[in-house]
Amino acid sequence: MIAPVYTAEISPASTRGFLTSFFEVFVNVGILLGYVSNYVCSKLPKHFGWRVMLGVGAVPAVILASVIIWMPESPRWLVMQGRLGDAKRVLDKTSDSVEEAQIRLADIKEAAGIPENLTDDVVQVPKHSHGEGVWKELILHPTPPVRHILIACVGIHFFQQSSGIDSVVLYSPRIFEKAGITSSNDKLLATVAVGFTKTTFILVATFLFDKIGRRPLILSSVAGMIFSLATLGFGLTVIDHSDQKITWAVGLSVAMLLAFVAFFSIGMGPSPVVYSSEIFPLRLRAQGTSMGMAANRLTSGVITMTFISLYKGISIGGSFFLYAGVALVSWVFFYFVLPETRGRTLEDMEGLFGNFKWNFPKKKNNIKEVSNGSNGPNANGQVQLGSR
Repeated sequence: MIAPVYTAEISPASTRGFLTSFFEVFVNVGILLGYVSNYVCSKLPKHFGWRVMLGVGAVPAVILASVIIWMPESPRWLVMQGRLGDAKRVLDKTSDSVEEAQIRLADIKEAAGIPENLTDDVVQVPKHSHGEGVWKELILHPTPPVRHILIACVGIHFFQQSSGIDSVVLYSPRIFEKAGITSSNDKLLATVAVGFTKTTFILVATFLFDKIGRRPLILSSVAGMIFSLATLGFGLTVIDHSDQKITWAVGLSVAMLLAFVAFFSIGMGPSPVVYSSEIFPLRLRAQGTSMGMAANRLTSGVITMTFISLYKGISIGGSFFLYAGVALVSWVFFYFVLPETRGRTLEDMEGLFGNFKWNFPKKKNNIKEVSNGSNGPNANGQVQLGSR
């Protein structure tokens, strides 16, 4: 939970989507390395292979521990502690220009309730900025924008996992076996292909978030997932109801499984982390993002624990037809609930939510206009459902 929030808070608006999506990129690099290590360790003696598999996980932890001490603190956290001087120094290093750093600092001070005329290095912060009443505002008595934000955050995390991606990632050898691939070596190699596809397309997504926006990427990704899941269900159903191997159905099933992973990775894979870490107001960001992540992990656990029982009950093909139906519902949800956030400062986000129209008024000195003013009439990232 900390990594995407920290990345979003320290990044300039122009590259926030690109940088925040790296959380999911490296998760997928880890999955790919896990698949590769499975294949490599399967060739080692059994008494030695499992030790190598567990021990190699210490390497990234050691690297992280050695570099984390050099990372700057979040400027938004520093402002909430009244450390304006430290926050200004961090913003000067992480902004595209000095002017943008000044605008970001002014916006953060306003969100934290610090008067604009206070410019000392250390100032007294209003009591409400320290987090009192956060859960009450978030759950018990949310304002319309906060309620909308919470629904969007929990919804995008829920639908990411309920599309069945973890069933594919964790049970891909079993799915490939159902598709007609029986050799253990071939199944392990096929899982490596899954990991490679997932990592490759999520790298593509990192370059698209700040170019075409979050909303178009999510909607096109889910549309591709619906098609690939439904076709995968069809292919597996044909195989399941045949007494002999049907080559075209095997090929179709493998291709559609890889297509599903690709479509997922190019949008729905990184989007929940990117989106949920940037939409909450400063005072609610940590707690709100944690609720989204909790929904994500809970849904993932339910999906993975029920997948085997599900395909035994309604067939392997039926399982993917069900996931396709869930993905279809998610597309409708995203179309009507998620506004575009590309290019907005984190302090501007709350104004996008609450009315489901998303006509965000232009703000003076908007960072998007300063840094990307030549991007055309839609550069401010507005979405107007009525004109679609």
